[in-house]
Amino acid sequence: MAPCAGLGAREPRGRAVRTRARNRRWSAAVGVAALAATAGGALGAPAAAEGETPPGQVEFPTQCLAPQEAGLPPADGRTAARITVDDPAPRVGDTVTVTYQVVRTPALNPVGGELPADTLTPTGRIVLAGAQSGEVTVVGVQRNDPVPAGAPLPAVTMTGTFTVTAPGEITLAPGAYTLHTRHLLDLDTSCTAAAPAAAPVSARLTAAALPTANLRSVFLATAHGKPGAEVQVTAAGFPPGASVTVAGRAGAAETADRVSATADGLGAAVVRLPVTDRATTAVVAYEGAAWSARQGSGPAAYTVVDAAPPASGTQKVTATVEPGALGMTQAGQDITLGAVPYGGGGAAPGRIGTVTVTDARGGPAGWSLTGKVTDFTGPGGIRIPGASLSWTPSCVAAPGSQGPCTPGSAGVVGPEGALLASTPDGPLVGGTFTIDAAVTLHVPPYTPPGAYTAVLTLTLS
Repeated sequence: MAPCAGLGAREPRGRAVRTRARNRRWSAAVGVAALAATAGGALGAPAAAEGETPPGQVEFPTQCLAPQEAGLPPADGRTAARITVDDPAPRVGDTVTVTYQVVRTPALNPVGGELPADTLTPTGRIVLAGAQSGEVTVVGVQRNDPVPAGAPLPAVTMTGTFTVTAPGEITLAPGAYTLHTRHLLDLDTSCTAAAPAAAPVSARLTAAALPTANLRSVFLATAHGKPGAEVQVTAAGFPPGASVTVAGRAGAAETADRVSATADGLGAAVVRLPVTDRATTAVVAYEGAAWSARQGSGPAAYTVVDAAPPASGTQKVTATVEPGALGMTQAGQDITLGAVPYGGGGAAPGRIGTVTVTDARGGPAGWSLTGKVTDFTGPGGIRIPGASLSWTPSCVAAPGSQGPCTPGSAGVVGPEGALLASTPDGPLVGGTFTIDAAVTLHVPPYTPPGAYTAVLTLTLS
């Protein structure tokens, strides 16, 4: 039984590999490096006050099977264990780091004499139940104090990660664990909960669902016209077969201009809207009884040009400010995340290329900028979930801009997407806005060395 490569505290430090990605591709390099002598500190559980049990610590009957080479009978007793999580209230798609501490074990030193220091490596499993089921593999570093012959093996600490896939309460209970010793021979002592008992729940977390993105949009063939003129309106992104209302709007209220249509198989409806109400300043499209941010699109700016003849002896002077477009640019195309040492895993930091949003539409409609990222693919097709990438957005409105710029919440980007920045609807919005975000890729422990690349897509609507 060979030991896990890269776990020895005395192995030479390797090199950290960095790569560059193009066309808004992200890359994270995982370097091969020996664990420092201080990595993880002491492996025992944190000390509690005398007579006090730390929160979440549980006990369960256990049978530990010594390796056949040791010639020892099974060791029966009780395991004291504790599980902790770094985030008790994650969202779906978040990566949660879990820690499994075996505070006390009935397993005994399997070698005939003293077990030297730094020759014990623990691995184990955490059992998930509730809203999400499955098992999480956890691994500890090869570090221990000397163990006398026949004495119990020491306390150990193991860590791992898992991605939240469902909303609701998730329970975590200690599972089987293996204590691998490397001295003269490679020996495994395997410990499981004694049947029919199972280890009790040691930790709980409550996962929240991600907000649902609104992908509906509305486009006008022209942004102005005389009273009574028809404007061609295209509403897209609706459920196929949905009843869609296209209506004029003045500020937050609708005007008398209105038509209805049914979305085709691609979720689009093309209509001609007669604009007869001189108060109309925008056009919206929506499902249901009234426009809402969740089931509607727009407003798209529209100007009624009053062409009534001037009174005798006067001249009417009309100037039209033509509305422009909503667009964005991004500085740079190459983004490199920091390197992470092999074994311990951790956070690979970086920053997106600065995004500039220009809103020259001159109407009441705000905008939103969202992003989503694919899984990171590395050597041999090994993947790091896209949900392991999180960001902390920032947004600044240029002087003179109409309306504020609100950054999205810090959190996971992932394949489901997240909000980077937005401006709300208002009587008149527009301007230039600068958006940035610090990003972090959470690399699981013992991810194989190499370059891991993903694609981040930003969408402005």
